[in-house]
Amino acid sequence: MKPGLTGSAELLVAEEHTAPRVGSGKVHVLATPVMINLIEAAALEAVERLLPPGHQSLGTVLNVRHIAATPVGMRVRASAEVLRIEGRTIYFRVEARDEKELIGDGAHERVVVNVEKFAARVRRKLAQ
Repeated sequence: MKPGLTGSAELLVAEEHTAPRVGSGKVHVLATPVMINLIEAAALEAVERLLPPGHQSLGTVLNVRHIAATPVGMRVRASAEVLRIEGRTIYFRVEARDEKELIGDGAHERVVVNVEKFAARVRRKLAQ
């Protein structure tokens, strides 16, 4: 894994992706939580296939602006680029664009974990 890796994810905005449907507003445009999900999918696409067996990355920080509305029926594409890697943390520059303009941008961080160890920690939390 190295800086410069990129990933992308696309979505055709449908009614189920709008703010009223996900509980984040009243206007029938792409909901911010859905844009965030698409951004995380782009980051996963950039690096997940390169992780060792039994490992995955988990989103830990997401600092994004949602700066333009996207109507139902328009396509959105999110992209993520690895800026640097420090230990287990991967730092990304992210953005989302619809067919007309930039709709969101920012920074994202993911931490690489051993799935088995992580699941054990979660189970212990339930048992407390």
